Amino acid sequence: MTIWKAPWFWSWAAGALAFAATLLLTDGRNGGDLLSAALTFASFSAIVGIGQMFVITLGPGNVDLSIPASMTLAGTLSLKFMGGDAALIVPGLMVALGVGFGAGVFNYLLIRLLRIPPIIATLSASFIFQSIAIWSNRGLRIKPPQSLSDFTTGATLGVPNLALVALVLAVIAWVILDRSIFGRWLSAFGQNERAARLSGVPIEGVRALTYIGCATLAGLTGFLLASFSGGAALNMGTEYLLVSIAVVVIGGSSIAGGNSNVPGIWGGALFMFLIVSMLNSYGLGAGVRLIVTGGIIIGIVAAASKKGARA
Repeated sequence: MTIWKAPWFWSWAAGALAFAATLLLTDGRNGGDLLSAALTFASFSAIVGIGQMFVITLGPGNVDLSIPASMTLAGTLSLKFMGGDAALIVPGLMVALGVGFGAGVFNYLLIRLLRIPPIIATLSASFIFQSIAIWSNRGLRIKPPQSLSDFTTGATLGVPNLALVALVLAVIAWVILDRSIFGRWLSAFGQNERAARLSGVPIEGVRALTYIGCATLAGLTGFLLASFSGGAALNMGTEYLLVSIAVVVIGGSSIAGGNSNVPGIWGGALFMFLIVSMLNSYGLGAGVRLIVTGGIIIGIVAAASKKGARA
């Protein structure tokens, strides 16, 4: 297969074009800083995008809309638990992961026991998670331990530490999808749930692990984002609702389920950040950014639907 026919190629190509266009607007200045910023901020999108990709791979109707609230709750509770104490960094991380795990279990139980469609279940759960975050936050902005802040804002051999974390998680996700029996079960589920069930795939186990994994990654992202930005804010996860879906769609994963694409997640994440940077260079605000993001998703989904119809 030629490289331009690979599902991930066009997301990376679009990211490269957006990078070049942004450099043109700044006459080529600060290219290194732009690349470093792109790798840093794309890391957050890539981590939540990986989780969302697993959920979308389950097939039509599967999407986790509680990601922003899960991020906010995990970031808020973990920083409150640490209280700026460096000795509590690892336990604080466990708190964030535990919050994400619990959020995933709650989402799954709503879907499984109450038979609520995933979109409605995760959206409803997000209001509960956000309310708990508001109650626990009480208007306070607790700073992360200094060593944790230094790690999230630092770099190793010139590569942002956050990008290295996201890269490791991407490799793990690729191994799970392409080299494990769970990955085969997940693809079979997304391609035809009934056939997968008849073939012996543990349908409910796959669904549960997928939603729990997605929420756990959201919890990790909230922990890292709160540490990077100097504290947890109640709106810290808002933009990642649309972005987590956008990077999956742009990255070449099938919106119909059954086919995922890990390298494309990174390409989509870089593209989204660079588009925002380009729009900011033109002085355009958040409203325009959301319109452009929505337009991109609609365009790609429409193109994918037409391609599927021709097939």
